[in-house]
Amino acid sequence: QVHVVESGGGSVEAGGSLRLSCVVSGFGYGDNCVAWFRQSPGKEREGVARIYVRSGSTVYADSVKGRFTISQFSQDNGKDTVWLQMNNLKPEDAAMYYCAAGRVCVGLLISGTTYWGQGTQVTVSS
Repeated sequence: QVHVVESGGGSVEAGGSLRLSCVVSGFGYGDNCVAWFRQSPGKEREGVARIYVRSGSTVYADSVKGRFTISQFSQDNGKDTVWLQMNNLKPEDAAMYYCAAGRVCVGLLISGTTYWGQGTQVTVSS
């Protein structure tokens, strides 16, 4: 059974930083794709960044390039941790952030069966 658990959200002032964590377990040892999405009230969910946990290949949304960094660490027990380091946060970055895992990513989207975490809230004050 696949589990996806996020943590690390919180409240910061504009210009501040936060690091989100996502732990994926039960997904096996393949080059799985883990992606971060966000959704704020009244807006559609959007992809923020994604990474393949073995190859380290990354893709970022234009809105976060140069400010956000996605990285990963894969343990021998098949558990993968993916971080999203968010620097120079802007009020428009405020949203519920979700981590998701799947076998294949197409751009910032996950193709096929997708496993979602429960989300973690990020608030940015101006």
